[in-house]
Amino acid sequence: MRTVRIWTIAVIAFSFVLAGCSSPAEESAAVVDYEAGSITTTIDEAAAALVPAGIREAGVLNVAIDIPYGSLAFYNSNNEMVGLDPDLGRLIAQKLGLTPSLNKQAFDSVIASLQAGKNDIILSGMNDTVERQATLNFIEYLYGGFALIVAEGNPDGINSVEDLCGKSAGIQKATSQGDLLKQYSDKCVAAGKKKITIDEFPADIDAQTALRAGKTQAYVADAVVAIYAAETTDQGNAFDVVPDPGNPNGFNPLFSGLGVLNTDKALTNAVFAAMKSLIEEGSYLKLLNLYGLGSYAVTSALLNASKG
Repeated sequence: MRTVRIWTIAVIAFSFVLAGCSSPAEESAAVVDYEAGSITTTIDEAAAALVPAGIREAGVLNVAIDIPYGSLAFYNSNNEMVGLDPDLGRLIAQKLGLTPSLNKQAFDSVIASLQAGKNDIILSGMNDTVERQATLNFIEYLYGGFALIVAEGNPDGINSVEDLCGKSAGIQKATSQGDLLKQYSDKCVAAGKKKITIDEFPADIDAQTALRAGKTQAYVADAVVAIYAAETTDQGNAFDVVPDPGNPNGFNPLFSGLGVLNTDKALTNAVFAAMKSLIEEGSYLKLLNLYGLGSYAVTSALLNASKG
C-alpha cells in the first residue's frame, strides 16, 4: 500500500497535460488548470502608505519566484504562474495598490536579485533561518518541515532520515535541506557509519528526476513540495513518502517567509502590514485552502520568527 497521504493536509487531486515551457526541467512539470488570481482582495490604504516612494511611483511590485516548485509555484494550461507563491504575490501587491510582476528566478540567485535591484521581494518557499536573517527580513506565511521521498516500493528500505547513512540523497542547491542533511551525515560518521552522499541540483525537479533515474536513493524537500511530487508524478506511481507519524507537518519544521532585504525597513513594514491585513480578512487562509495547505498556515503576522 502506498504511504503518501500521511499528513493532515487536504492534498489536491490533479489532472495533467504536458507543459509547453522553455526548458527541459519545465517540460517535465505538470500543468494544472487553476485560474491565476482567482482569489482577490482590495487595497489597504494604511499599508499602501508605507510603500517606499520609488516603488509607489513605479506602481509595480517585482516578485522573485523559483518555478516550478511543487504546489507553491507551477504553470496552468495558459502558461500562467499559479500556486501559493504567485497568488500570494498578487494579493500582497493588491493590498499595496501595486501591479505584481512575477519574475522567474533560480532559487540560488533570488537573494542576489534583490541586492541587484531586479526584484523587491522573494516568494519562493524560502525557509527562514538565522543565517538568512543576516540579509533578509522574513514575513512568515508557512510553518512546516521537510519530507523524505524514496522510489516507489522503497527498494532501499529507508524508513527514517537516520537510514540515509551510507546512501545518497538529492536536494535543490542552496536550500536548508543541505544544512540539515549535513548535520545528519555528521551524526552518521560520529556513530561509526558511512556519511550521507548529498547531491545538489540546480532545480528541485532535477532532484526528483535523479531519484526516478536511480542516480540517488532519496530526495528531501519541504513537505508541501515533496507530497505534491509523490502524489502527482506518474499519477502517484513514482515515489513514496517515508512516513513520520511523530511529525505530522514534516520533520525539523521551520517557518517559510516572504523575503525582503533587511536594509529596506519601509518595504518590510509595508509588506508586513499587507500580510496582517490578508490574514485578518481571511483571504490568506482561503488561498492556502485552495492549494490544500491550510494546516501549514500561520495564525498571525510574524516577522523573523525563526530563532535558531
